[in-house]
Amino acid sequence: MADIATPLAASRPPARQDKAPAKLIEMNWDPITRIVGSLGIFTKIDFENRRVAECHSTSSIFRGYSIFMKGKDPRDAHFITSRICGICGDNHATCSVYAQNMAYGVRPPPLAEWIINLGEAAEYMFDHNIFQDNLVGVDFCEQMVKETNPGVWAKAQTTLARHAEDHGYRTIADIMTALNPFTGDFYRETLLVSRYTREMFSLMEGRHVHPSTLYPGGVGTTPSVQLFTDYLTRLVRYAEFMKKCVPLHDDLFDFFYEALPGYEEVGQRRILLGCWGSFQDPVHCDYDYKNMTDWGRKMYVTPGVIIDGEQVTTDLVDINLQIRILLGHSYYDNWDNCETFVKNDPLGNPVDQNHPWNQTTIPRPQKRDFNGNYSWVMCPRWLDKKSGDHLALDTGGGALARLWSTALAGLVDIGYVKATGSSVKIYLPKTALKPEKEFVWRIPKWSNAIERDRARTYFQAYCAAAAYYFIEKALAEVQAGRTKTWTDFKVPDEAIGCGFHEAVRGVLSHHLVIRGGKIANYHPYPPTPWNGTPRDKFGTPGPYEDAIQNTPIFEENGPDAFKGIDIMRAVRSFDPCLPCGVHMYVGGGKTIKTVHSPMFGAARPDAS
Repeated sequence: MADIATPLAASRPPARQDKAPAKLIEMNWDPITRIVGSLGIFTKIDFENRRVAECHSTSSIFRGYSIFMKGKDPRDAHFITSRICGICGDNHATCSVYAQNMAYGVRPPPLAEWIINLGEAAEYMFDHNIFQDNLVGVDFCEQMVKETNPGVWAKAQTTLARHAEDHGYRTIADIMTALNPFTGDFYRETLLVSRYTREMFSLMEGRHVHPSTLYPGGVGTTPSVQLFTDYLTRLVRYAEFMKKCVPLHDDLFDFFYEALPGYEEVGQRRILLGCWGSFQDPVHCDYDYKNMTDWGRKMYVTPGVIIDGEQVTTDLVDINLQIRILLGHSYYDNWDNCETFVKNDPLGNPVDQNHPWNQTTIPRPQKRDFNGNYSWVMCPRWLDKKSGDHLALDTGGGALARLWSTALAGLVDIGYVKATGSSVKIYLPKTALKPEKEFVWRIPKWSNAIERDRARTYFQAYCAAAAYYFIEKALAEVQAGRTKTWTDFKVPDEAIGCGFHEAVRGVLSHHLVIRGGKIANYHPYPPTPWNGTPRDKFGTPGPYEDAIQNTPIFEENGPDAFKGIDIMRAVRSFDPCLPCGVHMYVGGGKTIKTVHSPMFGAARPDAS
């Protein structure tokens, strides 16, 4: 097995021993706007020692889906919750459907599951591609490196790319230039990739990003050989692109380790990773909670919790029961005296009051105070039964945790992808201009910014390889005449359900309680609440905060011209997307202003 890093505290330099306190300069980035503007990063930096001394991560909006879902018809849950996000809405819809399938006791036909898997694979390909190369890539492009690290740019111009034959760029500087926004060759190429990967998704589920043919019990997609052939032609094109993309990113990321000794510390934190699994196997998945341990382990991305490099569980029942929602420094009141919706799970295990099934969201707006409450994100934690600690798991930007968990478990072996216990082998068949290729992702020494970014590229290749398998299975169903894609069901008067899935950025769960045929309680927990939490009631910082605090500063600019590029690379390595972190609620509504509308000849409220 590959070497596993020791906890971060053991790998960093000792604290200052002199009595004089370091001179700290406050540096804030609020908003950080490449995806959404509600994320703020507030730091104190010790420029003398080139370290971030303190970090707070904030979210400035609240949206409240857990509140307004109450009383709704549960069959609408996936359509409503897909609107949580305009980027990964289909991940929410899929997870909601999984939770509804459990609550209704319905099992979709196999072909429906292969169609959903193909849709989700396309979503990962699309979203990881556009984030990696059109958003993260900007942090490593020529323009940015010249402005922040001229010495690194000079070295990049004379450093030959090891895999130039695979991607076509002679030097690392050529790669950086190709990443320049709007002018770089590779940057523009990836925009085209984003187009046809969205087409792949829409072929399976009607439209992107809010699916129109996805339902509990299956899908409304009309299956045909032509449908899957249309998907396959685009998949082959994407596989050829990945044979260029993976070696390009390997060259770029390896260069930063070589050019800046110690760069592995940027964004590094203790290895605390969570993955809830992805891609159901319809042969085994019946959505019965009592069988969830078994069918969860049959997923084509293996669920798991990893603590200091050790995979402590792959059991979705265990993962579910140990989730705790803490408040800490968030703008909410606790729900200790509120109703307990679920006392025991279907296996008879007790369910904690701080579990999503029992959570009641009570917003309490207030002024931001870093000594008090400062964020609308709550504090999801995972209770480690062995240590008794409430762990601030992170998702590694999604891809790192998925590959790490799958590799360690060693359960996936479908020809195109194989988990070995220390690595994941990814096989892409021959394409028009490139021969067959096998990539191997190996468990890294660190959970840091560079390895989160690297894993994102490898997981794109993983999804392409898995999609070849899903296509084969779907076509086999069609050719055998098994074209049913939906199973009828009835909504029970009372039921509970939970869905576990992976949004692009990491862990995603939906917890549903039905009473009187309506939603009594509903809580979606996407990856950003896990990654972007403030400090909890025990004082434990959230993963963004933890990864940035004590991270070294390699940028050559001083305080007056400081851009914070190392901090930005650390934050963006998690693929932050704050719409999923918080939710909106306006209570009974309030008229802010009334304006006259000449078109209709009547007054109308401008906002409410």
